[in-house]
Parts: sequence; C-alpha cells; structure tokens
Amino acid sequence: MAAIPFVKEFPFEYGVPSRLTPLIRRVVAKNPGPFTYTGSGTYIVGRDEGPLAVIDPGPMNEAHLDALAAAVGKKPVSDIFVTHTHCDHCGGARRFAERVGAPIRAMGPHPIADRKRDAPALDEGADYAFRPDFVLKDGDAVSGSGWTLEAVWTPGHLSNHLCYALREEKALFTGDHVMGWATSVVAPPDGDMGDYLQSLDRLLSRDDAVYYPTHGAPILKPKAFVRAVKAHRRIRDGQILDQLKKGRTRIREITPEMYADIDKRLHGAAALNVYAHLIRLVRIGSVRCDGPPAMESAYRLAD
Repeated sequence: MAAIPFVKEFPFEYGVPSRLTPLIRRVVAKNPGPFTYTGSGTYIVGRDEGPLAVIDPGPMNEAHLDALAAAVGKKPVSDIFVTHTHCDHCGGARRFAERVGAPIRAMGPHPIADRKRDAPALDEGADYAFRPDFVLKDGDAVSGSGWTLEAVWTPGHLSNHLCYALREEKALFTGDHVMGWATSVVAPPDGDMGDYLQSLDRLLSRDDAVYYPTHGAPILKPKAFVRAVKAHRRIRDGQILDQLKKGRTRIREITPEMYADIDKRLHGAAALNVYAHLIRLVRIGSVRCDGPPAMESAYRLAD
C-alpha cells in the first residue's frame, strides 16, 4: 500500500481562534468523530480590520457559532464560502449568516434532493435544506481587503465540491477533497471516483504552496501528498481486481478482505469507496456486471 504522509497531530483548542498566517485564522468545532477527525475547522480570512471571509462555518452547533462570532468580533464579514453540502461544513451556515449579515456562496444545494436516493449518512450527513445566496462556478473569484478567493471545482467527494484558492498566499482550502489525516470517502451515487481522480490531477497542475483541509492539519507538501493519494487509489483498483480473480464478486465479500486492518465500524464507508471504484472500473471496461452497477451487484473481470 502506498504510504500517504498523513499528519495526525496539530495544535488547537476547541473554540479558540488559531493564527495560521497573517491572513488566516482557524476555529475548530467540537464535533469530533470517525469522519470529522478532531472536528470541523472554520477558516477566517482577511486583514485584522476586515472585511473578512469565512470558509465552511461548520455544523449547527451554537457553541461553535458563538466562538466564530467572538473571533470575528465587530469586524465586518463580507462573504461566507461553503466547500460542499455536508452538515459538518454548512449546517450552521445560515444561522451564522444571519448573525453577521453576510451572504453565503457555494456551488448550489445538495445535488440529490431525495435522501432516500442518496448515500447513507456518515456522521452528520447531507444538508438537504442548504441554499446559497449566490451560486459559484469554477473560476469565479471574490475579493475583499487584501484577499481574493477563487473557486476551484473539484468534484468527486461530491459533485458540488469546491476548493478555494487564496491568491495572496498561494493557499488552497480543500474541504474534504484532500485531508491530511485520512483519505476522503467517495460515496455513490453522487460521489464519483473517476471525477475524484481527475480532480486530483487538476490539483497537480496547480502551484499551490499549502492546503488547508476542513478537518485536520495543514498539508505543507501538497503535490507529494496528492501524488501519494492518487497512487493509493490506483492500488485500491488493483486490490479489487485481485479480489475478483480470487472469486469474491460482491462488495460485501471484497470489503473485509481489503480493509482488514481498519476498525470494522468503518467498513460501511469503506464499502462505499469499493463501490465507487467498481463503478469506475465498469465504466472503463475493466470489470463487468449485469445491469447498472449497484451495491448488491455481482462483479466479474472483463473477458
């Protein structure tokens, strides 16, 4: 297995703003979990006098929203940016927007309106009620005093996932697309492994100097990290093909073999990743199944 240079340790205190750079502060919400790690990190961007931008206000957690309001103080907030529509990123966005009087910018509402058709919720799940005030598309840029944030479309984890590039510091806020502590879950039907790999390639074509994920520590060597994540995904492809050669044809048979070294409580999420890999392998002609790929399908190697 490719060695991803994870960063597990970083200094923080819940609810207390940490100064990361002259333009960036971070406040971590107390919502730790198997998919949020230590909790959701909200980034406050801008000069001390404002106006400020806020990225991923986090969950609907009053203590966290109070901490954000205290960190902002009397300085104006001009814009709130959301990377994607999972509750640990945007659940508190509307409440925070009302408190500071700023608009919310994101790519749109959650891509799948009917939760019965969506992937099963992991931790806090999707925010089906989320609606931005302004819809962003790839390449849109918003500027404030001393900062410019550009939307970088990175589908894969979700089809409406945006990263945000802070031009002044060559920094990229990566949401859940790339995280320093673990690999991202790609959960169909909206999560797409082919899109995810292409989005990794897009990051490799950029010259960002540092990544700031919503969960966990900054990534200080971003290209090496992304190359390792991409290699890891390719190895997972190979492991799936190997399991099919051994006669294990269903996701419920493949997952415990491939993920024997992780907590069994995470096997549900791991199975979704296997499913995403299989959908892509069927799409490119390496694997076949009868009918559209599904969680319960029987898969086989292509002839």
